[in-house]
Amino acid sequence: MQSVQGAGLLETAKESPKLNYRKWLKWSLLGMIGTVNGYATVLMYAQGEIPFALLTVILTALALYIFGSNKTYEHRYIYPGIAGMLVFVIFPLIYTVGLAFTNYSANNQLSIERAQSVLQQRTFLSGSSYGFDLYKVDNGHQLIIKADGGLLASDVFDLSNPPSDVAMKLHSVGAVKGQKEIIKTIIANRSNLNKVELAMPSGEEIRMSGLRKFAAEMPLFTLQQDGESLYNNRTQQLYKPNMEIGFYQPVDADGKFIDKPISPGFVVGVGGKNFERVMTDDGIKEPFFGIFIWTVVFAFLAVSLTLAVGMVLACIVQWEPLKGSGIYRVLLILPYAVPSFISILIFKGLFNQSFGEINMLLEGVFGIKPSWFSDPIMARVMVVIVNTWLGFPYMMILCMGLLKSIPDDLYEASAIDGAGPIQNFFTITLPMLAKPLTPLLIASFAFNFNNFVMIQLLTSGGPNMVGTSEPAGYTDLLVSYTYRIAFEGGGGQDFGLAGAIATIIFLLVGGMALLNLKFTKTALEQD
Repeated sequence: MQSVQGAGLLETAKESPKLNYRKWLKWSLLGMIGTVNGYATVLMYAQGEIPFALLTVILTALALYIFGSNKTYEHRYIYPGIAGMLVFVIFPLIYTVGLAFTNYSANNQLSIERAQSVLQQRTFLSGSSYGFDLYKVDNGHQLIIKADGGLLASDVFDLSNPPSDVAMKLHSVGAVKGQKEIIKTIIANRSNLNKVELAMPSGEEIRMSGLRKFAAEMPLFTLQQDGESLYNNRTQQLYKPNMEIGFYQPVDADGKFIDKPISPGFVVGVGGKNFERVMTDDGIKEPFFGIFIWTVVFAFLAVSLTLAVGMVLACIVQWEPLKGSGIYRVLLILPYAVPSFISILIFKGLFNQSFGEINMLLEGVFGIKPSWFSDPIMARVMVVIVNTWLGFPYMMILCMGLLKSIPDDLYEASAIDGAGPIQNFFTITLPMLAKPLTPLLIASFAFNFNNFVMIQLLTSGGPNMVGTSEPAGYTDLLVSYTYRIAFEGGGGQDFGLAGAIATIIFLLVGGMALLNLKFTKTALEQD
């Protein structure tokens, strides 16, 4: 009987499921991540950061789905790449395109609710001002107000922690007791004195308005019942939000906007006005198209010259009869090993018009001193020269590796036919390098199309163009032009306009990349 019962208990124990610690740990971790990210999403949404809240929701949902389901096991290894692409590529792109359709700028950064709150916090002096003195007494400090009817004294309070929730009532005094504090003490404790609110015998409340003055203050703006309009208590003027420009502006009796708007502004959608400005505003259109043409020319020259110099040098250092080729390789690779920003700053000094070694040499030999930074043509020539110096080692390294892949039999057969080095270069070397170099040349073109660092460090886009609505220079590329509009705009940092130009740049670069890929594919198929 006992053996039968023991066998039954053993079977029951075998049938009872065991606790899967790995599964429990996985779901606990996923639950904790979901909870933390959910809380962060709520905080971002409450602060008005809706795009970032949405991005957090998408990334969290993908993580929970991919790591929680066994059907998506293989996707766990590519999730970091997907998340990185969403965070650093797709989201900034969508966010930038979204800004292009708004008036987002240095003057228009807040929501309309936040702009209302800032305006309602402003105050103005609504009554008479009164002189005051600060006295140190036995148990603390006391304020003495100089009114027309005599002296008014506050209650004794702690200067390091003054009452800020209620107004202290003033009472008349005939004589002042205590030691009068010097102005240095008032300056040192000004932040605490600003918290003090005093009530005059007439009921008027006053606050500190200067180092020697207390005055009555009241809110400058009062929010009306419609939840949008603001009433100016000093001028008795009604202000309403102008949704076309993103500012509060005075209105007349008929509700029409008059006079100048007030800051701060708020963000509103403006449709395609930023794109329209690029196409119609002569102060933007003319420099934009001029800079676009220069950007294309610069990128083409950068690729062509660096490739030409790099390929020729690669062929020379790979030439077997050349002695000491290893030393030459090291010396020619040095410009690539030195950080580019150091080389650019050194060249900036070398090309200095007054003290640069290049102009000193040119003046001594040819008697000329080019204006590298003030003449538009010479500035562009300088930019191309410096960029060629920085870029040829990369092309040389690529060509050195690709030259090793060309069979020696081709050159031996060519030598039998009596071909020389130059003929070999154009009939064997160049055609054999064209195919593997094509994708790299396209990537180099795209890099130089957006080569912001070199332009910013060397010329900062200068020399500047005259008569433009936004800052623009003759050596500006589209990317540096966009940067200057976003952060150096004369009328305020215009991020909306910069976003529109960045969107146009994205479309142009994307279109050129597709055309290059199409032509490359066609050329490869023909070969």
